[in-house]
Amino acid sequence: MKLKENIAGFGVLGILTVLVLLPLAAVLAQVVCPGLSPDKFDAGNLRLVLDVFVRPLWKKAFFNSAGLSLATTVFGLLLAGALAHVRVRYDFPLARLLDIVSWILMIMPSFILAQGWVFFASGNGIASSWLHIPGMSSFLFSFPGLVCVMVLCKYPMAYVAIKAALEWYPARLVHAARMNGASPLRVWRTVQMPLCLPAYFSAAMLIFMDTVGDYGMSSTITAVYAFPTLPYTIYSAICSSPVRFDMAGVLSMYLVVMIVVAMGLQFCAMGRKRFDFLSCGTERVMPRKPGPVKGAVITAASGVFCLAALGIPVGSNFIMSFSDSFSIQKFRFTLDNYRGVLELDGALLRGVQNSLSLAAVAAVIGLLVGFAAAYLLTYSRFKLKRLIDLLTLTAMAVPGVVLGIGYIFVWNQKWLASVGLNLYGKPEILILASVASAVPLINRVLVGGMSKVPEQLLTASQIQGAGLAGRIRTVLLPLLHSSTVSAVLAAFGGSVFNLAITTILYPPNFSTLPVYISDAYNDLKFGYAAAATIVGGTFIIGIMLILEFVLNIGKRKQNADNT
Repeated sequence: MKLKENIAGFGVLGILTVLVLLPLAAVLAQVVCPGLSPDKFDAGNLRLVLDVFVRPLWKKAFFNSAGLSLATTVFGLLLAGALAHVRVRYDFPLARLLDIVSWILMIMPSFILAQGWVFFASGNGIASSWLHIPGMSSFLFSFPGLVCVMVLCKYPMAYVAIKAALEWYPARLVHAARMNGASPLRVWRTVQMPLCLPAYFSAAMLIFMDTVGDYGMSSTITAVYAFPTLPYTIYSAICSSPVRFDMAGVLSMYLVVMIVVAMGLQFCAMGRKRFDFLSCGTERVMPRKPGPVKGAVITAASGVFCLAALGIPVGSNFIMSFSDSFSIQKFRFTLDNYRGVLELDGALLRGVQNSLSLAAVAAVIGLLVGFAAAYLLTYSRFKLKRLIDLLTLTAMAVPGVVLGIGYIFVWNQKWLASVGLNLYGKPEILILASVASAVPLINRVLVGGMSKVPEQLLTASQIQGAGLAGRIRTVLLPLLHSSTVSAVLAAFGGSVFNLAITTILYPPNFSTLPVYISDAYNDLKFGYAAAATIVGGTFIIGIMLILEFVLNIGKRKQNADNT
Protein backbone atom coordinates (compact mmCIF):
# COMPACT_ATOMS: atom_id res chain seq x y z
CA MET A 1 0.00 0.00 0.00
CA LYS A 2 2.76 2.43 0.92
CA LEU A 3 4.66 1.56 -2.26
CA LYS A 4 1.57 2.35 -4.38
CA GLU A 5 1.10 5.65 -2.54
CA ASN A 6 4.73 6.61 -3.14
CA ILE A 7 4.50 5.74 -6.84
CA ALA A 8 1.29 7.76 -7.19
CA GLY A 9 2.75 10.61 -5.14
CA PHE A 10 5.92 10.94 -7.21
CA GLY A 11 3.85 10.61 -10.37
CA VAL A 12 1.58 13.49 -9.38
CA LEU A 13 4.60 15.54 -8.28
CA GLY A 14 6.24 14.96 -11.65
CA ILE A 15 3.12 16.01 -13.56
CA LEU A 16 2.68 19.16 -11.47
CA THR A 17 6.35 20.01 -11.86
CA VAL A 18 6.06 19.87 -15.65
CA LEU A 19 2.71 21.67 -15.73
CA VAL A 20 3.40 24.40 -13.17
CA LEU A 21 6.91 24.60 -11.74
CA LEU A 22 8.92 24.50 -14.97
CA PRO A 23 6.90 27.24 -16.74
CA LEU A 24 7.06 29.48 -13.67
CA ALA A 25 10.81 28.93 -13.27
CA ALA A 26 11.33 29.58 -16.99
CA VAL A 27 9.56 32.93 -16.77
CA LEU A 28 11.57 34.06 -13.75
CA ALA A 29 14.82 32.88 -15.36
CA GLN A 30 14.28 35.34 -18.24
CA VAL A 31 15.66 38.11 -16.04
CA VAL A 32 19.24 36.76 -16.21
CA CYS A 33 18.95 34.40 -19.18
CA PRO A 34 16.70 35.86 -21.92
CA GLY A 35 15.18 33.17 -24.11
CA LEU A 36 16.81 30.54 -21.85
CA SER A 37 19.87 30.74 -24.10
CA PRO A 38 23.05 29.95 -22.12
CA ASP A 39 25.10 32.29 -24.33
CA LYS A 40 22.88 35.19 -23.26
CA PHE A 41 23.29 34.58 -19.53
CA ASP A 42 24.14 37.82 -17.76
CA ALA A 43 23.85 38.13 -13.99
CA GLY A 44 24.12 41.87 -14.44
CA ASN A 45 20.57 41.85 -15.76
CA LEU A 46 19.43 41.58 -12.15
CA ARG A 47 19.68 45.36 -12.05
CA LEU A 48 16.57 45.35 -14.26
CA VAL A 49 14.61 44.25 -11.21
CA LEU A 50 14.86 47.77 -9.80
CA ASP A 51 14.02 49.36 -13.15
CA VAL A 52 10.35 48.74 -12.46
CA PHE A 53 10.50 51.86 -10.29
CA VAL A 54 12.38 53.86 -12.93
CA ARG A 55 11.00 53.05 -16.37
CA PRO A 56 7.70 54.93 -16.85
CA LEU A 57 5.69 52.08 -18.41
CA TRP A 58 6.91 49.44 -15.96
CA LYS A 59 6.32 51.75 -13.03
CA LYS A 60 2.83 52.70 -14.17
CA ALA A 61 1.86 49.08 -14.83
CA PHE A 62 3.14 48.00 -11.42
CA PHE A 63 1.33 50.69 -9.44
CA ASN A 64 -1.83 50.37 -11.55
CA SER A 65 -2.00 46.63 -10.82
CA ALA A 66 -1.18 47.07 -7.13
CA GLY A 67 -3.64 49.92 -6.60
CA LEU A 68 -6.45 48.32 -8.60
CA SER A 69 -6.03 44.96 -6.83
CA LEU A 70 -5.92 46.44 -3.34
CA ALA A 71 -8.91 48.72 -3.92
CA THR A 72 -10.92 45.92 -5.53
CA THR A 73 -10.10 43.59 -2.64
CA VAL A 74 -11.18 46.09 0.02
CA PHE A 75 -14.41 47.22 -1.62
CA GLY A 76 -15.20 43.78 -3.02
CA LEU A 77 -14.86 42.27 0.44
CA LEU A 78 -17.12 44.94 1.95
CA LEU A 79 -19.74 44.42 -0.76
CA ALA A 80 -19.60 40.63 -0.52
CA GLY A 81 -19.82 40.74 3.27
CA ALA A 82 -22.83 43.06 3.21
CA LEU A 83 -24.65 41.01 0.58
CA ALA A 84 -23.91 37.72 2.36
CA HIS A 85 -25.08 39.17 5.68
CA VAL A 86 -28.39 40.36 4.19
CA ARG A 87 -28.87 37.11 2.24
CA VAL A 88 -28.34 34.89 5.28
CA ARG A 89 -30.35 36.92 7.79
CA TYR A 90 -33.42 37.91 5.79
CA ASP A 91 -36.00 36.14 3.66
CA PHE A 92 -37.03 38.47 0.81
CA PRO A 93 -38.41 37.92 -2.72
CA LEU A 94 -35.16 38.45 -4.65
CA ALA A 95 -32.93 36.44 -2.32
CA ARG A 96 -32.57 33.56 -4.77
CA LEU A 97 -31.87 35.98 -7.62
CA LEU A 98 -28.93 37.36 -5.67
CA ASP A 99 -27.40 33.86 -5.57
CA ILE A 100 -28.05 33.21 -9.26
CA VAL A 101 -26.53 36.51 -10.37
CA SER A 102 -23.45 35.90 -8.22
CA TRP A 103 -22.89 32.43 -9.68
CA ILE A 104 -23.34 33.67 -13.25
CA LEU A 105 -20.83 36.49 -12.67
CA MET A 106 -18.38 34.04 -11.13
CA ILE A 107 -18.27 31.79 -14.20
CA MET A 108 -18.61 34.53 -16.84
CA PRO A 109 -15.25 35.63 -18.34
CA SER A 110 -14.13 39.10 -17.31
CA PHE A 111 -13.43 40.19 -20.90
CA ILE A 112 -17.09 39.66 -21.83
CA LEU A 113 -18.25 41.69 -18.83
CA ALA A 114 -15.73 44.43 -19.67
CA GLN A 115 -16.89 44.41 -23.26
CA GLY A 116 -20.47 45.06 -22.11
CA TRP A 117 -19.40 47.90 -19.82
CA VAL A 118 -17.50 49.55 -22.70
CA PHE A 119 -20.61 49.36 -24.90
CA PHE A 120 -22.64 50.92 -22.10
CA ALA A 121 -20.38 53.72 -20.90
CA SER A 122 -18.26 54.81 -23.86
CA GLY A 123 -18.69 58.34 -25.19
CA ASN A 124 -21.21 57.21 -27.81
CA GLY A 125 -22.54 54.27 -25.81
CA ILE A 126 -25.92 53.39 -24.35
CA ALA A 127 -25.63 55.56 -21.23
CA SER A 128 -24.82 58.70 -23.21
CA SER A 129 -26.85 58.19 -26.39
CA TRP A 130 -30.03 56.56 -25.09
CA LEU A 131 -30.24 57.14 -21.34
CA HIS A 132 -28.65 60.61 -21.43
CA ILE A 133 -26.65 59.97 -18.27
CA PRO A 134 -23.95 62.68 -18.12
CA GLY A 135 -20.41 61.89 -17.07
CA MET A 136 -20.70 58.09 -17.26
CA SER A 137 -17.83 57.78 -19.73
CA SER A 138 -15.46 60.03 -17.76
CA PHE A 139 -16.31 58.15 -14.56
CA LEU A 140 -16.04 54.59 -15.85
CA PHE A 141 -12.79 55.19 -17.71
CA SER A 142 -11.00 56.41 -14.62
CA PHE A 143 -9.44 54.65 -11.66
CA PRO A 144 -12.58 54.81 -9.44
CA GLY A 145 -14.71 53.61 -12.36
CA LEU A 146 -12.41 50.67 -13.07
CA VAL A 147 -12.50 49.75 -9.39
CA CYS A 148 -16.32 49.74 -9.49
CA VAL A 149 -16.37 47.47 -12.54
CA MET A 150 -13.77 45.12 -11.06
CA VAL A 151 -15.67 44.94 -7.77
CA LEU A 152 -18.86 43.97 -9.61
CA CYS A 153 -16.91 41.29 -11.50
CA LYS A 154 -14.87 39.86 -8.61
CA TYR A 155 -17.13 40.03 -5.54
CA PRO A 156 -18.97 36.69 -6.24
CA MET A 157 -16.04 34.51 -5.12
CA ALA A 158 -15.95 36.30 -1.78
CA TYR A 159 -19.74 36.29 -1.54
CA VAL A 160 -19.94 32.50 -1.87
CA ALA A 161 -17.17 31.93 0.72
CA ILE A 162 -18.55 34.38 3.29
CA LYS A 163 -22.17 33.26 2.84
CA ALA A 164 -21.19 29.64 3.53
CA ALA A 165 -19.50 30.72 6.79
CA LEU A 166 -22.37 32.93 7.97
CA GLU A 167 -24.99 30.20 7.48
CA TRP A 168 -23.87 28.59 10.74
CA TYR A 169 -24.51 30.24 14.09
CA PRO A 170 -22.38 29.45 17.20
CA ALA A 171 -25.43 29.51 19.47
CA ARG A 172 -23.76 28.15 22.60
CA LEU A 173 -20.92 30.69 22.50
CA VAL A 174 -23.30 33.56 21.72
CA HIS A 175 -25.65 32.62 24.58
CA ALA A 176 -22.70 32.41 26.97
CA ALA A 177 -21.53 35.88 25.97
CA ARG A 178 -25.04 37.33 26.29
CA MET A 179 -25.44 35.80 29.78
CA ASN A 180 -22.24 37.58 30.80
CA GLY A 181 -23.71 40.95 29.81
CA ALA A 182 -22.34 41.42 26.28
CA SER A 183 -24.43 43.54 23.92
CA PRO A 184 -25.45 42.15 20.50
CA LEU A 185 -22.86 44.35 18.80
CA ARG A 186 -20.11 43.20 21.15
CA VAL A 187 -21.14 39.57 20.67
CA TRP A 188 -20.82 39.98 16.94
CA ARG A 189 -17.48 41.77 17.26
CA THR A 190 -15.88 39.41 19.81
CA VAL A 191 -17.49 36.04 19.03
CA GLN A 192 -19.07 35.73 15.60
CA MET A 193 -16.72 37.91 13.57
CA PRO A 194 -13.46 36.30 14.81
CA LEU A 195 -14.79 32.82 14.01
CA CYS A 196 -15.50 33.92 10.44
CA LEU A 197 -12.00 35.29 9.86
CA PRO A 198 -10.88 32.29 7.75
CA ALA A 199 -13.75 32.91 5.34
CA TYR A 200 -13.00 36.64 5.12
CA PHE A 201 -9.25 36.12 4.63
CA SER A 202 -9.85 33.44 2.00
CA ALA A 203 -12.37 35.69 0.26
CA ALA A 204 -9.91 38.60 0.23
CA MET A 205 -7.19 36.34 -1.14
CA LEU A 206 -9.45 35.08 -3.93
CA ILE A 207 -10.39 38.60 -5.00
CA PHE A 208 -6.78 39.84 -4.91
CA MET A 209 -5.34 36.91 -6.88
CA ASP A 210 -8.06 37.06 -9.53
CA THR A 211 -7.73 40.84 -9.91
CA VAL A 212 -3.95 41.15 -10.00
CA GLY A 213 -3.67 38.46 -12.67
CA ASP A 214 -6.71 39.46 -14.71
CA TYR A 215 -5.81 39.82 -18.38
CA GLY A 216 -9.27 39.89 -19.96
CA MET A 217 -10.50 43.04 -18.24
CA SER A 218 -7.31 45.02 -18.84
CA SER A 219 -6.98 43.94 -22.48
CA THR A 220 -10.58 44.99 -23.19
CA ILE A 221 -10.54 48.29 -21.31
CA THR A 222 -7.15 49.25 -22.75
CA ALA A 223 -8.73 49.43 -26.20
CA VAL A 224 -10.65 52.49 -24.95
CA TYR A 225 -8.77 53.77 -21.91
CA ALA A 226 -4.99 53.75 -21.42
CA PHE A 227 -4.58 51.91 -18.15
CA PRO A 228 -1.66 49.47 -18.46
CA THR A 229 -1.50 46.65 -15.94
CA LEU A 230 1.16 44.02 -15.34
CA PRO A 231 -0.64 41.17 -17.21
CA TYR A 232 -1.29 43.28 -20.29
CA THR A 233 2.21 44.79 -20.27
CA ILE A 234 3.75 41.31 -19.97
CA TYR A 235 1.72 40.18 -22.96
CA SER A 236 2.80 43.28 -24.90
CA ALA A 237 6.46 42.53 -24.15
CA ILE A 238 6.14 39.09 -25.75
CA CYS A 239 4.22 40.40 -28.77
CA SER A 240 6.49 43.38 -29.44
CA SER A 241 9.31 43.41 -31.96
CA PRO A 242 11.94 42.69 -30.85
CA VAL A 243 10.59 40.39 -28.14
CA ARG A 244 11.40 41.71 -24.67
CA PHE A 245 12.14 38.53 -22.70
CA ASP A 246 13.84 40.48 -19.92
CA MET A 247 10.86 42.80 -19.53
CA ALA A 248 8.43 39.87 -19.40
CA GLY A 249 10.59 38.12 -16.80
CA VAL A 250 10.92 41.15 -14.51
CA LEU A 251 7.24 42.09 -14.61
CA SER A 252 6.18 38.46 -14.14
CA MET A 253 8.43 38.25 -11.12
CA TYR A 254 6.71 41.26 -9.55
CA LEU A 255 3.32 39.78 -10.34
CA VAL A 256 4.26 36.55 -8.57
CA VAL A 257 5.84 38.47 -5.67
CA MET A 258 2.57 40.38 -5.14
CA ILE A 259 0.65 37.13 -4.83
CA VAL A 260 3.27 35.53 -2.56
CA VAL A 261 3.22 38.58 -0.26
CA ALA A 262 -0.58 38.45 -0.10
CA MET A 263 -0.48 34.75 0.76
CA GLY A 264 2.16 35.42 3.41
CA LEU A 265 0.06 38.15 5.00
CA GLN A 266 -2.91 35.81 5.08
CA PHE A 267 -0.84 33.10 6.77
CA CYS A 268 0.57 35.54 9.34
CA ALA A 269 -2.89 36.87 10.15
CA MET A 270 -4.31 33.38 10.59
CA GLY A 271 -1.32 31.88 12.37
CA ARG A 272 -1.99 28.57 14.09
CA LYS A 273 -5.21 29.65 15.74
CA ARG A 274 -8.19 27.34 15.73
CA PHE A 275 -11.42 28.57 14.21
CA ASP A 276 -13.48 25.38 14.21
CA PHE A 277 -16.86 25.91 15.89
CA LEU A 278 -19.17 23.38 14.21
CA SER A 279 -20.33 21.29 17.16
CA CYS A 280 -23.49 20.28 18.96
CA GLY A 281 -23.93 23.90 19.97
CA THR A 282 -24.00 25.19 16.41
CA GLU A 283 -27.24 26.01 14.65
CA ARG A 284 -28.06 26.85 11.06
CA VAL A 285 -29.24 30.44 10.68
CA MET A 286 -32.89 30.62 9.63
CA PRO A 287 -33.68 33.71 7.52
CA ARG A 288 -36.49 35.82 8.95
CA LYS A 289 -38.99 38.07 7.24
CA PRO A 290 -38.00 41.74 7.52
CA GLY A 291 -40.50 44.45 8.31
CA PRO A 292 -42.53 45.98 5.44
CA VAL A 293 -40.30 49.04 5.04
CA LYS A 294 -37.03 47.19 5.50
CA GLY A 295 -38.23 44.40 3.22
CA ALA A 296 -39.15 46.85 0.47
CA VAL A 297 -35.77 48.59 0.76
CA ILE A 298 -33.82 45.31 0.68
CA THR A 299 -35.82 43.99 -2.29
CA ALA A 300 -35.47 47.23 -4.27
CA ALA A 301 -31.76 47.51 -3.51
CA SER A 302 -31.20 43.87 -4.52
CA GLY A 303 -33.05 44.38 -7.79
CA VAL A 304 -31.07 47.51 -8.67
CA PHE A 305 -27.83 45.78 -7.76
CA CYS A 306 -28.56 42.69 -9.89
CA LEU A 307 -29.54 44.93 -12.80
CA ALA A 308 -26.31 46.91 -12.52
CA ALA A 309 -23.98 43.94 -11.94
CA LEU A 310 -25.32 41.57 -14.59
CA GLY A 311 -28.05 43.35 -16.54
CA ILE A 312 -25.88 46.21 -17.80
CA PRO A 313 -22.97 44.20 -19.29
CA VAL A 314 -25.14 41.37 -20.66
CA GLY A 315 -27.87 43.72 -21.87
CA SER A 316 -25.32 46.01 -23.53
CA ASN A 317 -23.82 43.07 -25.41
CA PHE A 318 -27.28 41.98 -26.50
CA ILE A 319 -28.25 45.46 -27.78
CA MET A 320 -24.92 45.96 -29.52
CA SER A 321 -25.28 42.64 -31.32
CA PHE A 322 -28.13 44.16 -33.38
CA SER A 323 -26.23 47.34 -34.35
CA ASP A 324 -24.84 47.94 -37.82
CA SER A 325 -22.40 50.54 -36.44
CA PHE A 326 -19.71 50.52 -33.77
CA SER A 327 -21.58 53.47 -32.22
CA ILE A 328 -24.88 53.17 -30.38
CA GLN A 329 -25.45 56.80 -31.30
CA LYS A 330 -25.82 55.68 -34.94
CA PHE A 331 -27.69 52.50 -34.06
CA ARG A 332 -29.69 50.89 -36.82
CA PHE A 333 -31.26 47.49 -36.28
CA THR A 334 -29.74 44.67 -38.32
CA LEU A 335 -29.42 40.90 -38.24
CA ASP A 336 -26.28 40.90 -40.37
CA ASN A 337 -24.06 40.32 -37.33
CA TYR A 338 -25.90 37.11 -36.48
CA ARG A 339 -25.96 36.02 -40.13
CA GLY A 340 -22.19 36.38 -40.27
CA VAL A 341 -21.68 34.61 -36.97
CA LEU A 342 -24.00 31.70 -37.81
CA GLU A 343 -22.40 30.84 -41.15
CA LEU A 344 -21.94 27.08 -41.12
CA ASP A 345 -18.42 27.35 -42.51
CA GLY A 346 -17.62 30.46 -40.45
CA ALA A 347 -14.73 31.00 -38.06
CA LEU A 348 -16.99 31.09 -35.00
CA LEU A 349 -18.08 27.49 -35.47
CA ARG A 350 -14.47 26.37 -35.82
CA GLY A 351 -13.54 28.40 -32.74
CA VAL A 352 -16.34 26.84 -30.71
CA GLN A 353 -15.37 23.34 -31.86
CA ASN A 354 -11.73 23.92 -30.95
CA SER A 355 -12.64 25.39 -27.56
CA LEU A 356 -14.99 22.50 -26.76
CA SER A 357 -12.40 19.91 -27.75
CA LEU A 358 -9.68 21.55 -25.65
CA ALA A 359 -12.00 21.97 -22.67
CA ALA A 360 -13.22 18.37 -22.82
CA VAL A 361 -9.70 16.92 -22.94
CA ALA A 362 -8.48 19.31 -20.21
CA ALA A 363 -11.44 18.44 -17.97
CA VAL A 364 -10.87 14.67 -18.31
CA ILE A 365 -7.09 14.79 -17.77
CA GLY A 366 -7.50 17.42 -15.05
CA LEU A 367 -10.03 15.21 -13.28
CA LEU A 368 -7.63 12.25 -13.24
CA VAL A 369 -4.69 14.31 -11.96
CA GLY A 370 -6.82 16.38 -9.57
CA PHE A 371 -8.51 13.29 -8.12
CA ALA A 372 -5.15 11.59 -7.55
CA ALA A 373 -3.77 14.72 -5.87
CA ALA A 374 -6.87 15.09 -3.67
CA TYR A 375 -6.71 11.42 -2.61
CA LEU A 376 -3.04 11.73 -1.68
CA LEU A 377 -3.64 14.94 0.29
CA THR A 378 -6.63 13.52 2.17
CA TYR A 379 -5.86 9.87 2.86
CA SER A 380 -2.23 9.01 2.09
CA ARG A 381 0.88 8.98 4.27
CA PHE A 382 3.03 10.24 1.41
CA LYS A 383 5.81 12.34 2.95
CA LEU A 384 5.86 14.96 0.20
CA LYS A 385 2.13 15.56 0.01
CA ARG A 386 2.57 19.08 1.39
CA LEU A 387 4.66 19.82 -1.69
CA ILE A 388 1.74 18.62 -3.84
CA ASP A 389 -0.54 20.95 -1.93
CA LEU A 390 1.90 23.84 -2.46
CA LEU A 391 2.16 23.18 -6.19
CA THR A 392 -1.61 23.07 -6.67
CA LEU A 393 -1.95 26.30 -4.69
CA THR A 394 0.81 27.85 -6.81
CA ALA A 395 -0.98 26.81 -10.00
CA MET A 396 -4.14 28.48 -8.73
CA ALA A 397 -2.28 31.66 -7.82
CA VAL A 398 -0.12 32.08 -10.94
CA PRO A 399 -1.94 34.30 -13.47
CA GLY A 400 -2.80 32.78 -16.84
CA VAL A 401 -0.64 35.25 -18.76
CA VAL A 402 2.45 34.23 -16.75
CA LEU A 403 1.67 30.54 -17.15
CA GLY A 404 1.12 30.93 -20.89
CA ILE A 405 4.39 32.79 -21.41
CA GLY A 406 6.18 30.15 -19.34
CA TYR A 407 4.89 27.47 -21.70
CA ILE A 408 6.40 29.35 -24.64
CA PHE A 409 9.79 29.44 -22.94
CA VAL A 410 9.68 25.75 -21.92
CA TRP A 411 8.26 24.16 -25.07
CA ASN A 412 9.92 26.36 -27.71
CA GLN A 413 13.45 25.08 -27.15
CA LYS A 414 15.34 23.97 -30.26
CA TRP A 415 16.65 20.75 -28.70
CA LEU A 416 13.08 19.54 -28.09
CA ALA A 417 12.51 19.32 -31.84
CA SER A 418 15.00 16.45 -32.07
CA VAL A 419 12.88 14.35 -29.69
CA GLY A 420 9.53 15.45 -31.13
CA LEU A 421 8.52 17.57 -28.12
CA ASN A 422 8.67 21.05 -29.61
CA LEU A 423 5.01 21.76 -28.80
CA TYR A 424 4.92 25.51 -29.34
CA GLY A 425 2.61 26.31 -32.23
CA LYS A 426 0.66 23.06 -31.80
CA PRO A 427 -2.75 22.44 -30.17
CA GLU A 428 -1.11 20.10 -27.65
CA ILE A 429 0.46 23.03 -25.81
CA LEU A 430 -3.02 24.49 -25.27
CA ILE A 431 -4.11 21.19 -23.76
CA LEU A 432 -1.19 21.19 -21.31
CA ALA A 433 -1.82 24.78 -20.27
CA SER A 434 -5.56 24.15 -19.91
CA VAL A 435 -4.88 21.11 -17.73
CA ALA A 436 -2.52 23.18 -15.57
CA SER A 437 -5.25 25.75 -14.97
CA ALA A 438 -7.95 23.09 -14.42
CA VAL A 439 -6.13 20.83 -11.95
CA PRO A 440 -6.03 23.28 -8.97
CA LEU A 441 -9.76 23.99 -9.17
CA ILE A 442 -10.68 20.31 -9.49
CA ASN A 443 -8.31 19.40 -6.68
CA ARG A 444 -9.72 22.01 -4.28
CA VAL A 445 -13.31 20.95 -4.94
CA LEU A 446 -12.50 17.26 -4.49
CA VAL A 447 -10.43 17.84 -1.34
CA GLY A 448 -13.45 19.57 0.17
CA GLY A 449 -15.63 16.61 -0.76
CA MET A 450 -13.17 13.97 0.45
CA SER A 451 -12.74 15.73 3.80
CA LYS A 452 -16.34 14.74 4.56
CA VAL A 453 -15.73 11.03 3.84
CA PRO A 454 -14.22 9.29 6.89
CA GLU A 455 -11.13 7.21 6.22
CA GLN A 456 -12.74 4.41 8.24
CA LEU A 457 -15.09 3.69 5.34
CA LEU A 458 -12.15 3.03 3.05
CA THR A 459 -10.43 0.94 5.73
CA ALA A 460 -13.55 -1.19 6.21
CA SER A 461 -13.77 -1.74 2.47
CA GLN A 462 -10.11 -2.73 2.37
CA ILE A 463 -10.62 -5.25 5.18
CA GLN A 464 -13.38 -6.82 3.10
CA GLY A 465 -10.84 -7.42 0.33
CA ALA A 466 -11.44 -4.42 -1.94
CA GLY A 467 -8.39 -3.12 -3.77
CA LEU A 468 -7.59 0.53 -4.32
CA ALA A 469 -9.59 0.72 -7.54
CA GLY A 470 -12.50 -1.08 -5.90
CA ARG A 471 -12.51 1.26 -2.90
CA ILE A 472 -12.53 4.30 -5.15
CA ARG A 473 -15.26 2.89 -7.41
CA THR A 474 -17.59 1.58 -4.70
CA VAL A 475 -17.01 4.02 -1.83
CA LEU A 476 -15.47 7.31 -2.90
CA LEU A 477 -17.01 7.96 -6.29
CA PRO A 478 -20.66 7.47 -5.20
CA LEU A 479 -20.13 9.78 -2.21
CA LEU A 480 -18.24 12.35 -4.30
CA HIS A 481 -20.67 12.41 -7.22
CA SER A 482 -21.87 15.99 -6.67
CA SER A 483 -18.36 17.29 -5.99
CA THR A 484 -16.99 15.53 -9.07
CA VAL A 485 -19.70 16.92 -11.35
CA SER A 486 -19.16 20.43 -9.98
CA ALA A 487 -15.40 20.15 -10.46
CA VAL A 488 -15.70 18.89 -14.04
CA LEU A 489 -18.19 21.58 -15.04
CA ALA A 490 -16.14 24.36 -13.44
CA ALA A 491 -12.95 23.15 -15.15
CA PHE A 492 -14.76 22.72 -18.46
CA GLY A 493 -16.25 26.22 -18.37
CA GLY A 494 -12.98 27.81 -17.24
CA SER A 495 -11.04 26.11 -20.04
CA VAL A 496 -13.52 27.21 -22.72
CA PHE A 497 -13.30 30.89 -21.76
CA ASN A 498 -9.62 31.15 -20.77
CA LEU A 499 -8.61 34.21 -22.79
CA ALA A 500 -5.07 34.73 -21.47
CA ILE A 501 -3.75 31.24 -22.20
CA THR A 502 -5.46 30.84 -25.57
CA THR A 503 -4.44 34.32 -26.75
CA ILE A 504 -0.79 33.65 -25.99
CA LEU A 505 -0.55 30.02 -27.11
CA TYR A 506 -3.07 29.42 -29.89
CA PRO A 507 -1.40 28.02 -33.04
CA PRO A 508 -1.80 29.63 -36.48
CA ASN A 509 -5.17 28.92 -38.10
CA PHE A 510 -6.42 27.43 -34.84
CA SER A 511 -8.85 29.98 -33.46
CA THR A 512 -10.74 29.52 -30.20
CA LEU A 513 -13.95 31.16 -29.03
CA PRO A 514 -12.29 33.70 -26.67
CA VAL A 515 -9.67 34.66 -29.28
CA TYR A 516 -12.35 34.96 -31.97
CA ILE A 517 -14.44 37.35 -29.86
CA SER A 518 -11.42 39.33 -28.68
CA ASP A 519 -10.05 39.76 -32.22
CA ALA A 520 -13.42 41.00 -33.51
CA TYR A 521 -13.62 43.48 -30.63
CA ASN A 522 -10.07 44.76 -31.14
CA ASP A 523 -10.84 45.25 -34.84
CA LEU A 524 -13.69 47.57 -33.76
CA LYS A 525 -16.31 45.13 -35.05
CA PHE A 526 -18.32 45.72 -31.90
CA GLY A 527 -21.66 44.47 -33.21
CA TYR A 528 -20.09 41.34 -34.64
CA ALA A 529 -18.14 40.71 -31.40
CA ALA A 530 -21.32 41.15 -29.35
CA ALA A 531 -23.24 38.73 -31.60
CA ALA A 532 -20.43 36.20 -31.32
CA THR A 533 -20.51 36.62 -27.54
CA ILE A 534 -24.26 36.00 -27.35
CA VAL A 535 -24.26 33.03 -29.75
CA GLY A 536 -21.06 31.42 -28.48
CA GLY A 537 -21.88 31.99 -24.81
CA THR A 538 -25.42 30.63 -25.19
CA PHE A 539 -24.15 27.57 -27.03
CA ILE A 540 -21.48 26.83 -24.41
CA ILE A 541 -23.92 27.30 -21.52
CA GLY A 542 -26.35 24.95 -23.29
CA ILE A 543 -23.61 22.33 -23.64
CA MET A 544 -22.78 22.67 -19.94
CA LEU A 545 -26.44 22.28 -18.93
CA ILE A 546 -26.74 19.15 -21.09
CA LEU A 547 -23.50 17.82 -19.62
CA GLU A 548 -24.76 18.46 -16.10
CA PHE A 549 -28.02 16.66 -16.89
CA VAL A 550 -26.25 13.64 -18.39
CA LEU A 551 -23.75 13.35 -15.52
CA ASN A 552 -26.55 13.44 -12.95
CA ILE A 553 -28.87 10.90 -14.61
CA GLY A 554 -27.66 8.08 -12.37
CA LYS A 555 -28.11 10.17 -9.24
CA ARG A 556 -31.65 11.16 -10.24
CA LYS A 557 -32.58 7.51 -10.81
CA GLN A 558 -31.14 6.56 -7.44
CA ASN A 559 -33.09 9.32 -5.68
CA ALA A 560 -36.27 8.25 -7.49
CA ASP A 561 -35.75 4.64 -6.39
CA ASN A 562 -35.18 5.70 -2.79
CA THR A 563 -38.43 7.65 -2.74
